[in-house]
Amino acid sequence: MSKKVLIVGGGFAGVWGALSAARLLDQQGKTSADVEVTLVSPQPALHIRPRLYEPSPEDMSAPLLPLLDAIGVHFVEGSVTEIRTGARQVDVIATNGARRTLPYDRLLLTSGSKLFRPPVPGLSEHAFSVDQLDDAVALDKHLAGLASLPETPARNTVVIAGGGFTGLELATELPPRLKRALGANAKISVIIVERAGKVGADLGGNPRPVIVEALQSLGVEYRSGTAVASIDAGGVVTDSGERIEARTVVWTAGMRASSLAAQVSSSLDSLGRVDVTLDLRVVGTEHVFAAGDVARALTDEQGHYALMSCQHAIFMGRFGGHNAVADLLGVPTLEYRQLFYATCLDLGEWGALYTEGWDRQIKLTAAAGKERKREINTVWIYPPAPNRAAAFAAGDPLVTFG
Repeated sequence: MSKKVLIVGGGFAGVWGALSAARLLDQQGKTSADVEVTLVSPQPALHIRPRLYEPSPEDMSAPLLPLLDAIGVHFVEGSVTEIRTGARQVDVIATNGARRTLPYDRLLLTSGSKLFRPPVPGLSEHAFSVDQLDDAVALDKHLAGLASLPETPARNTVVIAGGGFTGLELATELPPRLKRALGANAKISVIIVERAGKVGADLGGNPRPVIVEALQSLGVEYRSGTAVASIDAGGVVTDSGERIEARTVVWTAGMRASSLAAQVSSSLDSLGRVDVTLDLRVVGTEHVFAAGDVARALTDEQGHYALMSCQHAIFMGRFGGHNAVADLLGVPTLEYRQLFYATCLDLGEWGALYTEGWDRQIKLTAAAGKERKREINTVWIYPPAPNRAAAFAAGDPLVTFG
């Protein structure tokens, strides 16, 4: 009877974990008769979540079944509701409500993260987001439908709650989208409301002048040192008491790890992530590994921890899939290390900002930065095409891109 590796989550970490698991099995001359790898996800598709701020978000999805079939990984469509580490079982509910239990010998948790939605009055009723594919599609349809409303300042205004990476990328993408929807002569207003006292606080001081230049060039306003306190159908009120009339409010403020993380460990950081060992094993649970947004993983000897980003999720997924299989086969596991770190912030029609290093040294800006962003979006973060998957699985996915 074959041993079982179960991967929970079909995002970047999960997909690359499946590829890496298949690679090691191929290298060791093993088949599914020896080790059966199964990926569980609500849909047989990889949603390109980092690009959901762009227009036409319905196109930001890639089918998974051809890829998984090509590398011999099974797929179960459904959502994991419970992980019982003592019994080495997970409970899964399908979209039609059917329930089943799946056993495992090794588990790789890659269930990702979700947008943090605090109890702000009106947030759930009146705010949009670009957190998941359905959220982004709903926002896109709303923006397209604004033209049917009477022209008012509120109709032409979008408030972005949160000025982090996602908030900046969405805000700088919006001016041309609003112009297309409302007309070239419409007096549009895009306003970022950010609790931190400075623009792009999480990105540090080096990129800030470039970000400010891009925002000013695009006419995007930035209200720092204040936060959205309440939301209604006609706009927002900030905690400083300012009222901003807006028919569109988008919440982008913060992420939290999947709640499944709390089912495999009682030790969580402030983002809900589990602590993992150097080989991505959940601390205190020998047969469970974690990768991506659910894992608080050390990336280097300088004390840097992985961020909730596809850049880290892809690389962690590779190590996680490899190590889950290696542990079953008695092969030495690998210590996760990711020494190279870069950021590429899309800034709409102005261009993009590309930096390298944890101190974010600027390397490319404007048009040159935009070209690097296109390379990242179209080459670096996608899994191999199905007709190349088998060759990839036999190669080495533990190397950096580019």
